[in-house]
Amino acid sequence: MQSAAAHMGPVSKKIPWNGRILSILAALFLVLDAVMHVMKPTPVVAAFAQLGYPIGLAVGIGILELACIAVYVFPGTSVLGAILLTGYLGGAVASHLRVGHSLFETVFPIIIAALLWAGLVLRDARLRALFAVRT
Repeated sequence: MQSAAAHMGPVSKKIPWNGRILSILAALFLVLDAVMHVMKPTPVVAAFAQLGYPIGLAVGIGILELACIAVYVFPGTSVLGAILLTGYLGGAVASHLRVGHSLFETVFPIIIAALLWAGLVLRDARLRALFAVRT
């Protein structure tokens, strides 16, 4: 019995590399975000105040984000990492909606989540088979 990925035909070697690039870009952005939470520069303090969160939560949130990113970047746990980061980013969307931020500020975490998943799907043949469009 052949795997579902085998039924998809030949896959360009560029597809997994494009996935790695998308994954790296999304992960680097999230690492920057997490480090900013830990360092608490003035813009982070202002953002926490605007969102109504105590600044004392910033370091814990940053460490949690870094842990989720670590789970995402290891191939064996990348799906779990994507799920955890999707939940984290969903919380960011809810926070922006709650305070009435602009459409871009509200949708930006969704864009990052989409990049995480797109990168993962492109670099994992099993996920490509799972999400393949069937005719």
